[in-house]
Amino acid sequence: MPMCATTHHDRVGVASRRHRHLYSQNLILSLHLCAKLEKAGSKHQPSPMQKTVEKTEPKLQELKTRLTEIRDIEAATSVLDWDQATYMPNGGAAARGRQISTLRQIAHEKFTNPTIGQLLEDLRPYAQSLPYDSTEASLIRITQRQYDRAVRVPSEFMAKLSRHRAESYTAWAEARSENNFAALQPFLEKTLEYSRELANFFPGYDHIADPLIDTADYGMKAAALRSLFSELRSQLVPIADAITSQSPADDSSLYQNFPEAQQLAFTEKLIAQMGYDFQRGRQDKTLHPFTTSFSIGDVRITTRVYENHIGQALFSSIHEMGHAMYEQGISPDFEGTPLADGTSSGVHESQSRLWENLVGRSRSFWKYAYPQLQTIFPNQLGNVSLEKFYRGINKVERSLIRTDADEITYNLHVMIRFDLELQMLEGSLAVRDLPDAWNARYESDLGILPPNNSEGVMQDVHWYAGLIGGMFQGYTLGNIMSAQFFDAALSNHPKIPTEIEQGNFTTLHNWLKMNIYQHGSKYSADELIKRVTGSPLTINPFIRYIKQKYGEIYTL
Repeated sequence: MPMCATTHHDRVGVASRRHRHLYSQNLILSLHLCAKLEKAGSKHQPSPMQKTVEKTEPKLQELKTRLTEIRDIEAATSVLDWDQATYMPNGGAAARGRQISTLRQIAHEKFTNPTIGQLLEDLRPYAQSLPYDSTEASLIRITQRQYDRAVRVPSEFMAKLSRHRAESYTAWAEARSENNFAALQPFLEKTLEYSRELANFFPGYDHIADPLIDTADYGMKAAALRSLFSELRSQLVPIADAITSQSPADDSSLYQNFPEAQQLAFTEKLIAQMGYDFQRGRQDKTLHPFTTSFSIGDVRITTRVYENHIGQALFSSIHEMGHAMYEQGISPDFEGTPLADGTSSGVHESQSRLWENLVGRSRSFWKYAYPQLQTIFPNQLGNVSLEKFYRGINKVERSLIRTDADEITYNLHVMIRFDLELQMLEGSLAVRDLPDAWNARYESDLGILPPNNSEGVMQDVHWYAGLIGGMFQGYTLGNIMSAQFFDAALSNHPKIPTEIEQGNFTTLHNWLKMNIYQHGSKYSADELIKRVTGSPLTINPFIRYIKQKYGEIYTL
């Protein structure tokens, strides 16, 4: 007798459209037959599967209800975070730290409530009876993984960590403007203490950074990242040396007076053309650009504007747009659950770097966009050729600032930070010695010495508003993944560069939505990469892309 289903699964997780069609047809036939049997007054007993569904449905609904309540509290916390980084007056810092701490503690206590643990335990057999990548099985699996992690961390610790992070961010914003690392040192020492304490809630690690890395990039460990980064570094350094030994590209056209209002108007028009939905988002200014999601219907980005440099707002906006379009493209069915997130920092970064670099710094893109930019800034760019502008935005140089770095040296910036945070966690580098260690690495790795700490060790917000450990590896993982994903998109749609040249971003955007965005956090990064590209993570597409693009620009 067919199962008289009371629910259906929108995503059955089978490998082809044909199989999905067959599944749907069988389900429809089953439902029709069940209806006939019920109408005829059949006295057959319910099947074991029907009993399982009837028994499970209330528990699954209770789990979803509880998770949505927690997500709502987390969203309210994110609103306070966003406001602190955009519009909040400095005088609100102390209270804001308390408010954020209170909400995060409540959310953590609700999530670690034993009732959720029991619901997950009761639902496990049900999840195991479903296809691995069905929505319900994925929700139970991902929630279980997050729950197992969360119950190890006391709510009181999360509260004090949240309060400290809010206070540290405010201290960083003030100290950075004054080039005053000494004022920030006590905050960073406390962050290091809390980072070690958090890691130690997860004993049995190979390296103290592993639990922190795992939070952002599930499944990754310090040893594997060191090996991957070493391989990448061996490929990038010779390319960087070959390019920087030549006369640098002329990027002087980027350093003129570009009024802020016009820059913001242009970036907003451009990212809307590329696919960012302003009906479900907005753009604001901040010190360090970021993206935040309050729901799938409200995903906001920030940028920073330098009136003497057009590249800052331009590429910050495109970068954050990439993050935001990922969040906007998640299946609406996942709203209010742990599935409504990007799957890892590396995958998230792959989407921002794909749009910023593989699209936003391509010649095809600027064949379309540059005439528009010239129209907005005729006095500044009217006599600057497309080729000169293109070479300028792809200038390779040994620079100080990570967010300004070119595609080749950018990863060297990330590796410096990754190494330093491992050393701090290991205890081989004290916070008081961090500025000197930072400067020494910049001089040895990039041949440049920061003139001050604001442009050196204090330039990034991550250690001062987050943790030490797991903060930076995602950027380089994202660069590697971006090329691998873009390769797969081009294999399926070779005309994408031609379409971009015509201002048509729909094919690429839809491909990303179908293959990456809609899945949210359903798959791990490893699973997603293999599913989308057919192979595990590899640096080969990224190195091939770098050699082809910059070999042509610099005639290597």
